[in-house]
Amino acid sequence: MMRNITRLRARLAERGVKLRPHLKTPKSIEVARRVMDGPGGPATVSTLQEAEQFAAGGLRDILYGVGVVPSKLERVTALRRQGIDLSVVVDNVDAARAVAEQSRRTNDRIPTLIEIDSDGHRAGVRLEDTVNLVTIGNTLHGGGAQLRGVMTHAGESYACRSIEEIVAIAERERAAAVGCATVLRDAGLPAPVVSVGSTPTAHFAADLTGVTEVRAGVFVFFDLVMTGLQVCTVDDIALSVLATVIGHQADKGWILVDAGWMAMSRDRGTASQRIDQGYGVVCSVDGVPYPDLIMVQANQEQGIIAVRNGSEASLPHLPIGSLVRILPNHACATAAQHANYELIRTGSREIAAQWPRFRGW
Repeated sequence: MMRNITRLRARLAERGVKLRPHLKTPKSIEVARRVMDGPGGPATVSTLQEAEQFAAGGLRDILYGVGVVPSKLERVTALRRQGIDLSVVVDNVDAARAVAEQSRRTNDRIPTLIEIDSDGHRAGVRLEDTVNLVTIGNTLHGGGAQLRGVMTHAGESYACRSIEEIVAIAERERAAAVGCATVLRDAGLPAPVVSVGSTPTAHFAADLTGVTEVRAGVFVFFDLVMTGLQVCTVDDIALSVLATVIGHQADKGWILVDAGWMAMSRDRGTASQRIDQGYGVVCSVDGVPYPDLIMVQANQEQGIIAVRNGSEASLPHLPIGSLVRILPNHACATAAQHANYELIRTGSREIAAQWPRFRGW
């Protein structure tokens, strides 16, 4: 985990860009303290529950990175009254009006970023929709809120088939965000923050000119989807589920373990990639992958381990009670199934610490 954090922080430092890590992956104060610039942040969250939990843990600079709606603004105000520099995101005039109205009513200029659609992946304003962009900006800035800038997320980077494609998506992400910030500035509006980010583009962006901060989250742990995208290697994956062999079906070539989808999640993110990793790659207790051994099926509490189809690898000898580590497709989804992390250091099997994580929405 620390190696992964150091890698991205060093890359961004070379380019003079701040890291605003997305904490939706770990949802842990202990992890947050190791990835942020300092104990107060900066950080990104995906729910107000995360914002509240991290604020209670001492964070002070938080971006709520999902479009805000009127019904959540009282919770935003409550956090800001605690001295939290909580900023929010909008991508439409109705939400901007609501934020501006709340700002006037509470006499608190809520910092707000306009979400930009840089790749057609989800929400946001398109660069070519300049009238709408400026209207939203004016609604915020002139209505009582604080227009802090723009943000975007290159989610389509997860569908790339090569590093070259990731590089291209990263440039589209940068150009859209910087272009929209320029449109706002040319209209006489402030846009001090230009925030971009996804784990793939953060690692492969060739140019970050005009960008002020990068948001990324899963890089802390990495996972098999990131491995499939060539963002990391299997050896970089810091998160695993420890499971126990509970049975065998020799005629089917199966080994049964006590970890099913309740332990691994239902995420099958590698199914659309060049190599389908099933529900996870199976390793020895020391984290060394067995050749072509994956969790091929997942019931609620039981997983079925087998050699992947087409492989000539042999099923390893794993007696009842043997321990295996299973690497996840999607670190965020697998971590969400558990209440804490058990920390082990490189080269050791001893649990050095137990770090709680919070759950819920």
